[in-house]
Amino acid sequence: MALLVQKYGGTSVGTVEKILGVAQKIKAFREKGDDLVIVVSAMSGETNRMLALANSITAEPSIREMDVLLTTGEQTTIALLSMALNDAGCPAVSYTGGQVKILTDSSHGKARIREIDESNIKADLAAGKVVVVAGFQGVDEQGNITTLGRGGSDTTGVALAAALKADECQIYTDVDGVYTTDPRVVTNARRMEKVTFEEMLEMASLGSKVLQIRAVEFAGKYNVPLRVLHSVKEGPGTLITVEDNSQMEQPIISGIAFNRDEAKLTILGVPDIPGVASRILGPISAINVEVDMIVQNVGQDNTTDFTFTVNRTEYDKAKKALDLVCIDLGAREVIGDNSIVKVSIVGVGMRSHAGVASKMFDTLARESINILMISTSEIKISVVVDEKYLELAVRSLHTEFDLDADA
Repeated sequence: MALLVQKYGGTSVGTVEKILGVAQKIKAFREKGDDLVIVVSAMSGETNRMLALANSITAEPSIREMDVLLTTGEQTTIALLSMALNDAGCPAVSYTGGQVKILTDSSHGKARIREIDESNIKADLAAGKVVVVAGFQGVDEQGNITTLGRGGSDTTGVALAAALKADECQIYTDVDGVYTTDPRVVTNARRMEKVTFEEMLEMASLGSKVLQIRAVEFAGKYNVPLRVLHSVKEGPGTLITVEDNSQMEQPIISGIAFNRDEAKLTILGVPDIPGVASRILGPISAINVEVDMIVQNVGQDNTTDFTFTVNRTEYDKAKKALDLVCIDLGAREVIGDNSIVKVSIVGVGMRSHAGVASKMFDTLARESINILMISTSEIKISVVVDEKYLELAVRSLHTEFDLDADA
């Protein structure tokens, strides 16, 4: 018997039929003797519907009232799923985030979890009930409803698993695990049986959409084993856990991530003086634009060229700010490119293997793919290339690093 926290996303509970199917799956686990806490998202499409309703009332809805509105989606799902479970002869009880007492700070729309009172959940589990909890939401010290932001339901699941010291947190989604890369780009991508928290965190931050970064961070911090599973198909999925040092031969590269939503900006002819980087990036930060990769080249005429990447959706906003910086610094000009992508190789095996970077660069050179920027960490190497080379780069690297599934 195990204590499992299972999270079902919006597509998994998107219709009444799917909710009934999830109820049968949960019942089967319960009949095996497992204790179950279920975390659910709003039914697919519900959040967008509520956003449209709010925007039909006002162009600038209160963020407090938006939290009140958006959390009703999960409240609907927990009630329906609990009804389905009880009707199937599987005793269940539902809780909103506030009823559990998932205590957060007061940052509406992006609240952080401070603590969880797990006493009611433990009592219900001891009474043989399945506990169904609304994901994505909590309550602050003043009793205001708060939401946890993007990926909040995954975070709720992991946080509950940590608080309850669950044996595993299982994330049910529309894929059957974590793959070496996106199977839509590389058809013979391989499902990984196991991946480390570090690798998953890098892959999530570099463009992999399977899990949200925040949930992986939480799981790694509290050492909560995560498993990604398909909500309909049976299978072992992928386990995300601590690094297994007992493996005789650690794979050098575990996966390849990529991000299409990249753009780069360069300010040319900047005076090469102390503090210039702050004067460039300060105004970018002030307009709430996140900077990713940074490269600075120093010329022979006491000037420097400063390049950085931003999300493509924020390219125009960032360029306007940089144009003003250019004037303020007396720099030469600002140039940009919003048709680039970032391709990254990830693997804890890189720590103990030399020559990984040169192998990556040689592979791209053979395909005549020019590298525009490079960024590295202990377990990843990222390159920026022209958008038109994305699929070729990913496929070539996938083959070169022996990630292709066996034929």
